[in-house]
Amino acid sequence: MSLIVQKYGGTSMGDPQRIKVVAERLLQTQRQGNSVVGVVSAMSGVTDSLLRLAKEVSSKPLERELDMLLATGEQTTSALTAMAIEALGGRAISMTGAQAGIVTNTFYTKAKINRIFPQQILSFLHEGFIVIVAGFQGETSEGEITTLGRGGSDLTAIALASALQAHECQIFTDVDGVFTCDPRLVPQAKKIDLLAYEEMLEMASSGSKVMQSRAVEFAKKFNVPFEVGHSFKTIPGTRVQEESPGMEQVVVRGISVERNQAKVTITNVPDHPGYAASIFSAIAEAHLIIDVIVQDVSAYGTTNISFTLSNEELDKMGDLLEQIVQSIGAGEVRKESGIAKLSVVGIGMRTHSGVAAKLFECLAQGGINIQMISTSEIKIAVIIDEKNIQQAAELTHQAFGLDQ
Repeated sequence: MSLIVQKYGGTSMGDPQRIKVVAERLLQTQRQGNSVVGVVSAMSGVTDSLLRLAKEVSSKPLERELDMLLATGEQTTSALTAMAIEALGGRAISMTGAQAGIVTNTFYTKAKINRIFPQQILSFLHEGFIVIVAGFQGETSEGEITTLGRGGSDLTAIALASALQAHECQIFTDVDGVFTCDPRLVPQAKKIDLLAYEEMLEMASSGSKVMQSRAVEFAKKFNVPFEVGHSFKTIPGTRVQEESPGMEQVVVRGISVERNQAKVTITNVPDHPGYAASIFSAIAEAHLIIDVIVQDVSAYGTTNISFTLSNEELDKMGDLLEQIVQSIGAGEVRKESGIAKLSVVGIGMRTHSGVAAKLFECLAQGGINIQMISTSEIKIAVIIDEKNIQQAAELTHQAFGLDQ
C-alpha cells in the first residue's frame, strides 16, 4: 500500500462545492489502495479577510495574535473536508498542525519547522482514516500556535511527505503545472514536464507563485520528489526532482517575474570593513527579507549600497534605515517603488555560454533599461521598471525559444 500526500490550495477550497470535489478526489485516491494524507489551505481570500479584520481593530496587531487568528482559516477547511468525506461514505479526521506533530521555532508569522512527530497521523492511517491536516501552521515546543508564512501549506505537505516517507507528494493548485512563464503575461507559455529542484527553487524565489520557495528548499534538502498539477484534472503536471542526465541540454527552462518590488539606496557609506555588515545585520535582526544587492565602486572614501525588497517589507522597515544611516555616518536613504524583477532560469547555464548577452540584447532591442543585475550559477535576474515587465517577459520568452 502506497502512502500519498496531497495538498490543495486556496482556490481549490474556494467554496463548499469545490471542497466536495476535493473530498471525492481524496476518497478516490484511497479507494485505489493508498493511504492518504490531505493538506489544505484556507478558502481563497479568507487569509486576506482575516488580516483586514486584524487591522480594523489594531494598527499594529501582535504577531502572536495574528498567528492565532490566521491559523483558523486552514482549520475551517480541514474540518469541512473531513465532513465532506464522511458524507460520501469515507472515514476521515481533521487535525491542526499541532495535532499533526509539527513543531516550529518561535518566529511568529514566518516560523520554521524544527521537527515533526507523525505518530498520531500514522495511527489514524493504520485505522483506515483519511487524515486532513490544516496547512500553514504548527506549534512551538511551549505549545504556542505559529504560522509558516505565505504559501506555508506547501511546506506543510512537503515536510509531512518527508516525515511520513510518503511514496508520492502531489501539490494541487488552479494551474496545470509550472509554465515557462506566467501565462497571464505570456499567452504562448508552455507547461514544463520536468524540473530540477534547483530550477524550481530559483523560479519560486524569483516570483513564480506556484510554490512557496521554502517548501522547494525543504524538498531539495530532504530529497522529496513532488508533482505540481491541477486540482480538478487528471492530466500529468510538472514533476520536480533531483537533476538527471540530459536535463542540462535545455539552457533556459523558464522565466519568472516578480512585481511590487522596491529599491533602497543608502548613499555615502564609509568604505571600510564592517559597515556593510552593520547595515545588513540590523535588517536581518528585524527579520526583513531583501533580494538583489549592489555596491557602487568606491569614490572619495565612500560608496553607495543598493538593495531590493518587496513593497510589503519596505513598509515594515519604518525608521530602521534612518537609524542605521545615523549610526554609521552615511548620507541618506533613497526609496524607489514601481520596479520589478525578471529572471531567466535553467541548469543548462552551467555548461552553455552567451545567456546573459542574449538577455541583455533582447531587452535593449525593446528599449528597456536595466537598473540592477544579479546572477547565480543557474539564474540571471534583472531589475527594471514595472511598467515594462510584460514587454520584457514576452521579448525574453521569444528570444530563448520557449514558445516553441
